[in-house]
Amino acid sequence: MILRAGLAVVRYALCVTPWALPAQAPAAHVLIITGLSGEPRFATGFHATASALYDAAKARWGADDSSLVYLAEDPAQDPARIRGKATREGLAAAFAALARQTIPGNIVLVVLIGHGSGEGSDSRISLPGPDATAADFAGWLRPLAGRVTVFVNAGSGSGDFLAALADSERVVITATKSAFERNETTFAEYFSRGLSSGEADADKDGRVTVLEAFQYARREVAKSYQTRNALQTEHAQLSDSALARTIAFGTQAQPTDPRIAALYTERRELEAQVDALRRRKGQLDSLAYEKELTRLLLALADKTAAIRAAEGRKP
Repeated sequence: MILRAGLAVVRYALCVTPWALPAQAPAAHVLIITGLSGEPRFATGFHATASALYDAAKARWGADDSSLVYLAEDPAQDPARIRGKATREGLAAAFAALARQTIPGNIVLVVLIGHGSGEGSDSRISLPGPDATAADFAGWLRPLAGRVTVFVNAGSGSGDFLAALADSERVVITATKSAFERNETTFAEYFSRGLSSGEADADKDGRVTVLEAFQYARREVAKSYQTRNALQTEHAQLSDSALARTIAFGTQAQPTDPRIAALYTERRELEAQVDALRRRKGQLDSLAYEKELTRLLLALADKTAAIRAAEGRKP
């Protein structure tokens, strides 16, 4: 279930405003991890999903080799893409490298694909050798303070990762709603497809937000169970829909009409103000923060309506 903001006017503004990263935002730093497969069919499926994300990061998002890391159960499966073995020690080293290579304001995307188990902070993803727990990931993520992090655990039994890792600078997505949904999951396949193919681009602006990818994957998962006439055993959840709207992947074509291009520029400036305000939340009086956030969100809604009108689209 998506966790929603409290103010009614903010909820309204969020529903009608398609946020996205400012055009000058740097490419995301991406860490993809596939865990212990157990069976050849899982090894093949995990790698296909991870490879689609890897290729999208390079071809569509502009990520270079220094900002794109793929760790897997068997690096020999694809030496061209896979950087190393997905052991607990390897994961710890990868997160430490992320902390060194990134600065506050950077976007970090972490995607786990595999089998999971456990409850609470002891929830884990199965790896070659010792497993990595939610508590481990919480510790590895701590040095990334100030970065905007998207942490996706697309494994089975992943639900308790959300409470263990939720943070104001972080979007946490899990393939299941609890640790007790332990059957194999399909969420990773559809989430990857949404991000890598653009199928999740609901507003057709050339970029896919994290929220769009999540909503697309959740719909497609439900459809797949309905098609098979099977009881749905996975229900994805997301920690912060407001922040998820602000994080986008891909590129957006510059409008040829100068008037429309100016409107897009003005909207990006408002988006940047929202992002700056969100980062200062802890330093502001709560009422002052809510008042200013409401003002900016309503301004964004108005600007989006103006763009739609100028482009001849329906509100």
